[in-house]
Amino acid sequence: MSGRSYSRRQRAPGDAPRRGRVLPWARRLAGAGLVVTLAGCATYQDIVSFFLPAPAELPDGLFEQPVVPLRGDALARFLAGHEAFHEARAAASEPGREPEDGRGRQADARACAACHVNNGRGRPPQQAGERPDTMILRISQDAREAGAAPGAAPRPHPRYGRQFDYHPGPGARVEGRVTVTYRELRGRFPDGEDYALRLPSYRFSELAFGPLGEDTLVSPRIAPPAIGLGLIAGLDEKAILARADPDDADGDGVSGRANYVTDPLDGEIKLGRFGWKAGAASLGRRTATSEAAGTDSCADVACDARAHDRGPAPGSAESEDLAYYLWLLGAPTRRDVEDPQVIRGEALFAAAGCGRCHLPSMVSGAHPDQPMLSYKLFHPYSDFLLHDMGKGLADGRPDFKASGREWRTPPLWGIGLTEPVGRHAFFLHDGRARGLMEAILWHGGEASSARKNVRAMDKEDRAALIAFLESL
Repeated sequence: MSGRSYSRRQRAPGDAPRRGRVLPWARRLAGAGLVVTLAGCATYQDIVSFFLPAPAELPDGLFEQPVVPLRGDALARFLAGHEAFHEARAAASEPGREPEDGRGRQADARACAACHVNNGRGRPPQQAGERPDTMILRISQDAREAGAAPGAAPRPHPRYGRQFDYHPGPGARVEGRVTVTYRELRGRFPDGEDYALRLPSYRFSELAFGPLGEDTLVSPRIAPPAIGLGLIAGLDEKAILARADPDDADGDGVSGRANYVTDPLDGEIKLGRFGWKAGAASLGRRTATSEAAGTDSCADVACDARAHDRGPAPGSAESEDLAYYLWLLGAPTRRDVEDPQVIRGEALFAAAGCGRCHLPSMVSGAHPDQPMLSYKLFHPYSDFLLHDMGKGLADGRPDFKASGREWRTPPLWGIGLTEPVGRHAFFLHDGRARGLMEAILWHGGEASSARKNVRAMDKEDRAALIAFLESL
């Protein structure tokens, strides 16, 4: 990363979140007698300030700001949701739970922020034996072996559910161990500069409920940033489908397909727009309210991790506050937009063809539930469609209509703040890329042409391209 400075101090992972201050009225009234007693010695302003509520304060995180200014009750709800997102909870065992509920047998994290560090992305393990705490492993059985129709939901593993749980916790038995190793793949740019890519490999051991089986499909995924979700939810379906070109009718080598998924809230087939494979349709599933439907919850939608029984109770005020918070989380604005190197990098980004999938701008539609988000111009750098990214990035695991080689175009907004927010700079769905250039070099399939154009750039142009990405 470039080492640029930022206006807000960012908490280190694990720091307690800074919350709004609202002193309880009971405490103030209890001191009323003392104030009256000392009134002769206190100024009028001192007395008034004692009785008035202290102003609520927004969190200080770079990824923790609302999309629009909030006041009064709206700000109070946002702050309550922020606390629910970051609050650690007591662990809960799950006696008697059957794996067919799709959540697995155990629970993984004590707070949403345990995976979405400072509302940002998780990171993969970096050292031998390190547990992958902020990533999850999706598992399922090959639906083709079970005779499932194309486009069906992933078929849960009969013993381990949809997610392999390897985090120990009070009252919960881990399902096994996961070890991640990397093999380096070396290459060289045409100008002679060397580079290396990491190819991850995952090994399961000490399995608690028997072998996974040869037909088990595994998809490792780090938690993506939890920003701008309400704006994505508010996109008119037509705006997304307008970019789809499943048969590559224009012959540019980029197709773009929509994923259609079953929404567990009402059982209807809808356009998928959240998750690494656009495997979820609505932001409503992203909170603990989805537990009522017996589905993967909180992060199954936007981040492909789970909220678990430690989350707020379905339908509770806390659950509603959490949903409100996620709806209204904004994305950071760009920085250094007048820097000549950044301007050049933006032109190179477009010339290389990156913007065919990473669409810079979109406009939200009418928002009946959150009118403050209606008709907002925003800059996600995504088309929210599926694209074949080639064999190198394939996980081999279909997800509804998404094939094992397809991924939803991940939004790039905020990508330049990955390091100050999460104290790391690892990218792609499994965190294999140790920087933005490595992430680009892993692009294949429909993005092969764009990757080829980037590889052909000289060192100065490559630096300009990265400077642009770091401005997002």
